[in-house]
Amino acid sequence: MAVNRDLTVGKPASVLWRFCLPLFGSIIFQQLYNIADSFVAGKFIGEEALAAVGNSYEITLLFIAFAFGCNIACSVVTARYFGAKDYAGVRTTIWTSLISSGVLCLMLMALGFVFNRQMLMAIHTPENIMEQSQLYLVIYVGSLPAVFYYNVATGIFSALGDSRTPFLFLAASSTANILVDILFVTAFGMGVEGVAWATFLCQSISMALAVLSVFKRLRSLPIDHPAQRFSSPIFWQLVVIAVPSILQQSSISVGNIIIQGLINGFGSGVIAGYSAAIKLNNMVITSITTLGNGISSYTAQNLGAKLPERVRAGFYAGLKLVWMLCLPLTALYCFAGSALVGIFLKSAEGLALESGVSFLRIVAPFYFIVAAKLVSDGVLRGSGLMKQFMIATFTDLVLRIVFAFILSPGMGYRGIWYAWPVGWIVGAVLSIVFFASAQRKTTRMRNQSH
Repeated sequence: MAVNRDLTVGKPASVLWRFCLPLFGSIIFQQLYNIADSFVAGKFIGEEALAAVGNSYEITLLFIAFAFGCNIACSVVTARYFGAKDYAGVRTTIWTSLISSGVLCLMLMALGFVFNRQMLMAIHTPENIMEQSQLYLVIYVGSLPAVFYYNVATGIFSALGDSRTPFLFLAASSTANILVDILFVTAFGMGVEGVAWATFLCQSISMALAVLSVFKRLRSLPIDHPAQRFSSPIFWQLVVIAVPSILQQSSISVGNIIIQGLINGFGSGVIAGYSAAIKLNNMVITSITTLGNGISSYTAQNLGAKLPERVRAGFYAGLKLVWMLCLPLTALYCFAGSALVGIFLKSAEGLALESGVSFLRIVAPFYFIVAAKLVSDGVLRGSGLMKQFMIATFTDLVLRIVFAFILSPGMGYRGIWYAWPVGWIVGAVLSIVFFASAQRKTTRMRNQSH
């Protein structure tokens, strides 16, 4: 049976590894949702369907950015109260998060239903994939409550030191999603619509199980007085963490949308190759980001318990963990890129395969660098250093967009691919400098207090 885990006791490396490994497993299954959609679309429907799903995916990431911000805010603020053993504060934070996230979700759904076609037109979606892209996007917008509340629930479990429960739910629903995807497309002939509805159904089941488990866990927390259902001070604590996180993620999504528009100018073959490769790339980046979120919870719990000296040890343990993850994936993407991209394509040849493989071979060697950035970002978020976190992230984003436009006229689509490493390198340097500066400041303050 999964239990709440105190991340403020025990050897930092052991604590963090036990906590983060299920998180890694969770994100692998989370990515299977999107990979399954692209796999089924490309293999069982065709190249245009793969391009349509991949094209809409960049816009869905904009919605996911808001859910991610709610996840981070709820996780960090809840972890502070849990680390301080203030269980009434934990309950109030959770209720406040659920209410405010629900309101935000409804607003975004309204925007998505009204402006979905305009969003697709803004990224220069080719006419031959417009109808399928719009169909996929509208159904996805309908699934936003599941996306939001699953993310909030995951943030709560993370704050309580339980990374195993959401892993189990997600493993089951992701496996089911692959099977339902194939069933809807092959047996029922539903095309792209079947891919979207399969994801809708399985995400909703996963969310329902996670939220029910959160309420069950809430009842087990000992409190000596009733907790508020909504707290304005806690709401503003959530906003302080959520807004920069949302801005960061949504800006990345907007940047990706701008880049997607640039890629769309090269035709549906390059779009299909990029759609396959970016799914594989995002599996790595999102996995590392999720481990960074675990480090945020670890940092917040330890700072809440007034144990800042454990944060540095957690950083190095987290860095070692993500680099061990990067090593095999970098080798796999560099040397087996053709086979991996070919999984998503009916015909393993031509422009789609060539463009997808070139993307992986250009960006994969730099995973070690972006991993160092994302671990540093995790500590910065958990410490509440959102200004520094945003500076590093926006620098990465702006450079990626600028260099995509600078390099693509002379180098073609490969020029866009080379923009990724440029942004990652500069962003990593900034994040590490900010982390080191914060650590020096903490050490000075501790020495002065003694």
